[in-house]
Amino acid sequence: MTIRHTLWRPAYIGLGGNLGNPVASLASACARLAKLPDTCCLRHASLYRSAPFGNVPQADFLNTVAALLTRLDARDLLRQLQAIERAAGRKQGGVRWGPRELDLDLLVYSNEIIDTSELIVPHPGIRDRNFVLLPLAELAPNLHIPGLGRVANLAVNTNEPRITRAN
Repeated sequence: MTIRHTLWRPAYIGLGGNLGNPVASLASACARLAKLPDTCCLRHASLYRSAPFGNVPQADFLNTVAALLTRLDARDLLRQLQAIERAAGRKQGGVRWGPRELDLDLLVYSNEIIDTSELIVPHPGIRDRNFVLLPLAELAPNLHIPGLGRVANLAVNTNEPRITRAN
């Protein structure tokens, strides 16, 4: 069941991948985001190449963030994101922080704070991940993230040697 709000709500989606052709996977995912029901994909940030998060040996990731406007409820938006991941070949129960064709994370949904077994928003890793903060700061430096403050005020280590703008 899809729940729609009468108002458009901003949402920010983190996208990443390191298997197959990540550039094509991210482009395809952005195109699919634009086709979600009651959703407009406004734009996405540049691509960033980053070292993998966690301790699993694997190739570098390409990451970006997309800005959406949606009438979908946050949980329904999450289900749509999971369907896009499955269509790209992602399987449930994989290695945590392991290699993947596509990873989509609902980072921010309007000004809502959600903490359920299914969904935590804002995403708990935003503050610690330059591969999220750099593209998010590119798209929305003045965005206020509930519990964290303005994106522009969050500490981003732009000198991190293992993260570079890829385009």
